[in-house]
Amino acid sequence: MTTAAHARRRLAFPLLFVVLWSTGFIAAKYGLPYAPPLTFLLYRFALVAALMGVVALASRATWPNTRRQVAHIVVAGWLVHGVYLGGVFVAIANGMSAGMAAMLVGLQPILTVLLARGWLGERVVPRQWLGLALGVAGVWLVVWHKVAFTDNATALTAVLLALVGISIGTLYQKRHCSHVDLRCGAVIQFTGCAIVYVPLVFFFEHAPVRWTPQFAFALGWAVVVLSVGAISLLYWLLRHGAASNVAGLFFLVPAVTAVMAWLLFDETLGALAVAGMVLISAGVAMARQTRDAPAP
Repeated sequence: MTTAAHARRRLAFPLLFVVLWSTGFIAAKYGLPYAPPLTFLLYRFALVAALMGVVALASRATWPNTRRQVAHIVVAGWLVHGVYLGGVFVAIANGMSAGMAAMLVGLQPILTVLLARGWLGERVVPRQWLGLALGVAGVWLVVWHKVAFTDNATALTAVLLALVGISIGTLYQKRHCSHVDLRCGAVIQFTGCAIVYVPLVFFFEHAPVRWTPQFAFALGWAVVVLSVGAISLLYWLLRHGAASNVAGLFFLVPAVTAVMAWLLFDETLGALAVAGMVLISAGVAMARQTRDAPAP
């Protein structure tokens, strides 16, 4: 790859990742009325594993050759997919507003930067701390009017688990799975998540799936656009940049999601929300490192 092509990817891929990742709440809003949350995700995991399995075999991808590497891939998958997605879906299904879930998960860059500093040895300068603070303030301005604090302990616990899962999972992926073929890694990760979700669905969820056009669309979008497209972009970004840089992109997700909800569902987008988006953009620019830290 030429230097110019690589530079274009480093500019375009983060923007595309934010847009695709932001559609996650939209897909959940479309799909969750027709299926229990863990059942929805079980279908999603199984379909992604099958799809990527065909892709990996057809393209003769290189599979990991040690049990230790496979174990690392599975653990990263449980955290990034199983814990994060499960937490968000269960929280929304149990009555937490999308705004509240987005705000709490939107704190992920702070936790990731703290973990990256101690675990990966990435240096965090004062300018980055200021950028992270601006990001938190911007997230609050974007979603404050949607926030409805809930006394539902299940929803709150689930979304906090999601926050921890995505924060630790992205760092674990960068540290232990940076050189894994993304095609084979996806097969292993989503298969591992599906295996764990089978008994969870069997014991805890008994409501049937209603195969409406809306559910089929939401499931297809979640499989192809989110679990294949967005996750592949996330892992590419982690492979080619500092974890703290990638984490800062998550500050943009609530703002982009708010714009999508305004366009698709006519949800309110006031002046404070727009001001929050400006703060988030400034915060991400400040929080990003001027030079990527070397991979561990």
